[in-house]
Amino acid sequence: MFILRCGGGKAAEKETLMYNVGIFLFEDVELLDFAGPYEVFSVTSELNDHKLFRVFTVAENRSAVKSVNGLRTEPDYGLDDHPPVDILVLPGGIGTRTAYKNAAVLDWVRRTAAGARIVMSVCSGARFLGAVGLLDGCAAVTHHSVLGNLKEIAPAAVVDETARFTDNGKVMTSGGISAGIDLALHIVTKLYGQEIANKTIKYMEYGDWRSL
Repeated sequence: MFILRCGGGKAAEKETLMYNVGIFLFEDVELLDFAGPYEVFSVTSELNDHKLFRVFTVAENRSAVKSVNGLRTEPDYGLDDHPPVDILVLPGGIGTRTAYKNAAVLDWVRRTAAGARIVMSVCSGARFLGAVGLLDGCAAVTHHSVLGNLKEIAPAAVVDETARFTDNGKVMTSGGISAGIDLALHIVTKLYGQEIANKTIKYMEYGDWRSL
């Protein structure tokens, strides 16, 4: 039995550990939802001698997954053969409308979230967290078009319609699509500090990077 609670303790700050980042893929996933965090964590590691994050993708099986607008991505692992996941990334997309009802996927989310240090959703990926009870009592946000549905899935969540992202310690959510980049950078800052995050922001030329 897995007992899931909002928060689950504070994620470690400014450590020098390497974290495994597992990003879940599914049919009709939103491309930037997973590619944005993938880029943030990968670039951060690249700029720091590949020592901070190991990033990989996971799907139900190893067959290529089609994103919303047609790009196909071959996942690195299936649900049963991936390395341990320290940071679980659950992206969104129209595919969440059915994927969050998939019993095998939800069982995997429960098990993987229980062992992870951080669990983050992007956009409508919050549906996965809501469906397994991880948003109960948590501040949460999702894509503006999914807010009403999220309230139905997770009535005990504290939905903040104006937030770019929310941080409950272990459980984190972000708004639509590009907001996943902001949350990923927030996690980098939380784990390794602002200086490391700023290196990534500058390299990606993201936001107001010239002022850093």
